[in-house]
Amino acid sequence: MPDRLTSKKENFISTREASKILEVSLRTVQLWVESGVLKAWKTAGGHRRISSTSVDVILNQRKEAINPSEGKDGKRLFHILLVEDDSALRNLFYYFFSSWKFPIRVDVASDGFEGLISLGREKPDLLVTDLNMPGMNGFEMIRHLKRSKDFDRLNIIVMTALNADYIKDVGGLPEEIQVFHKPVALSYLEPIIESLIASISIQHHGKIDTPA
Repeated sequence: MPDRLTSKKENFISTREASKILEVSLRTVQLWVESGVLKAWKTAGGHRRISSTSVDVILNQRKEAINPSEGKDGKRLFHILLVEDDSALRNLFYYFFSSWKFPIRVDVASDGFEGLISLGREKPDLLVTDLNMPGMNGFEMIRHLKRSKDFDRLNIIVMTALNADYIKDVGGLPEEIQVFHKPVALSYLEPIIESLIASISIQHHGKIDTPA
């Protein structure tokens, strides 16, 4: 839990109020508090009080998110969240995904904090993330997600320059997460994502179409 804030000028709101303002679940607000995305402290009675300033930060970031969830033809887009601190790689991945023949929507975040904000705003079909990032790294972000029932089954792919021994030494990753070591031939991701799209297409009665 973040340290208690001492600024007398800061305004605080309850967890439920933050949930209503941000239009997310109480569980998501709790996840953001526990991970430090939202600044908060606990009262003597154990109730969280959340910084209104940190709520405003998320609201402002939300206004900048303009990607639609549906294509021009009304079909549901396969939603990828890419979390990567290297802007050159972020742009490369973004344009690579966006140029695919599949109906894909790509959101990007530069670190784990931004990733958690985006995830709390809208759960993607696939999270693609780096591990070694400033601020909150990929390990921390994934651990927070796996502790939440809302995200424990989220599809995750890791792309990292860290070697397998280092990843193991710092606690490893859940077995179901696929790890690719940089430099990554992005074409390797195509059959994986195509399979996910096909699976979701079945679940949504064909709203996502895979190319013939």
